[in-house]
Amino acid sequence: MAEFALRSAIERDAEAILDLWDSAIAWLVGRGQPEQWGTEPASARAQTRETVWRWVRGSGVTVAERDGRTVGVSVIMPSRPRYVPAIERSETYLLFLMSSRGDAGQGIGSLLVRQAAADARSAGSEVLRVDCWAGAPSLIAWYIRQGFVASDTYAVADGWRGQVFEMTL
Repeated sequence: MAEFALRSAIERDAEAILDLWDSAIAWLVGRGQPEQWGTEPASARAQTRETVWRWVRGSGVTVAERDGRTVGVSVIMPSRPRYVPAIERSETYLLFLMSSRGDAGQGIGSLLVRQAAADARSAGSEVLRVDCWAGAPSLIAWYIRQGFVASDTYAVADGWRGQVFEMTL
């Protein structure tokens, strides 16, 4: 079995990222968990497509590949999203993290988290933060196993609740 390779995203990665996202949405819906991202494919939403294109045209996007196939992606940014409570320390925010459901359990997410932490350290950040849907206990446990500590929670206008995590660097 080939190892995973990490690289910075380029524009041609946008469709593969959307395909991964569509597969994850279908998987979540199949598990009865549409609260994470809804039921509509990411690729069918114009705003989401534009967001992904903006990501791959910028910096901070890492793609995980195996045998030339995209199996994971992460997006980091130098500050928190507006909906997440602020902190006093310098941070890098892991805005997006996803791995192929067909390759689940093979360490792709862990590899991407380690890379995000290394990139955050290189940028001089004191903390790497990330959030997820607060209604996903297995995902919360996964982030804790990666070395994150639960810190804040938040709610958005539609009642969706998020759990924020911090990793001191």
